[in-house]
Amino acid sequence: MSELASDTEAEPGETVARSSHDTVEAAVRAQLTKAFGGLRGVLEAAVPTVGFTGTYLITKELKLSLGIGVAAAVILLVIRLVQKSTPQFVVNSLFGIGIAAFFALRSGKAQDVFLPGILYNAGYAAAMVLSIVVRWPVVGFLIGSVTGDPTAWHKDPAIVRLCSRLTWLLLIPCLLRVAVQWPLYLAGEVGWLGASKLALGWPLQVAGLAVMVWVLARGTTPMAEPAAEN
Repeated sequence: MSELASDTEAEPGETVARSSHDTVEAAVRAQLTKAFGGLRGVLEAAVPTVGFTGTYLITKELKLSLGIGVAAAVILLVIRLVQKSTPQFVVNSLFGIGIAAFFALRSGKAQDVFLPGILYNAGYAAAMVLSIVVRWPVVGFLIGSVTGDPTAWHKDPAIVRLCSRLTWLLLIPCLLRVAVQWPLYLAGEVGWLGASKLALGWPLQVAGLAVMVWVLARGTTPMAEPAAEN
């Protein structure tokens, strides 16, 4: 039996974590779908940016534009709470616009709204490259979250190679965002920064996810090796 799935019986009161997926690819697909939050999740992440950018381009008022962006996120949060659905992605969006507002109000420059996102993507890409170099690709921990063992996947070279390829697919969009948005930030192009954040946000995520799903659909790495015959 593979380390990714244990055949040890649970003691009374103990729960053994098992995956409901037969293959690594199916497990990663399920976790990626959950991580992106579906169409509603990505739209909720985009609304505050649209509100801020559109208002600033019309009024050139930084505080008013930030207020519109924050208000949009709060309204989305209230809707989630009223519907008693998970507010995770709206809270993430509200947290993001809050950090952006701090940066912009501190400097007085509208383009600084986008600086935290640029720094985040640069740091995230660097961390993922490092994880691939040291052969602990971050996508592997998605498998660990499914199986209940965060590191057992690392003992299987085939799974490590698969997770390395998938991690590259995750980090390429981050690199593209930095490459496009950093020059725009230096030039103070607020309108183009807003447009690029939207264009390189959920559309790029969907495209990246589609490629990852294609890669995953071509493989059938078992979550557990078949038991040896006597």
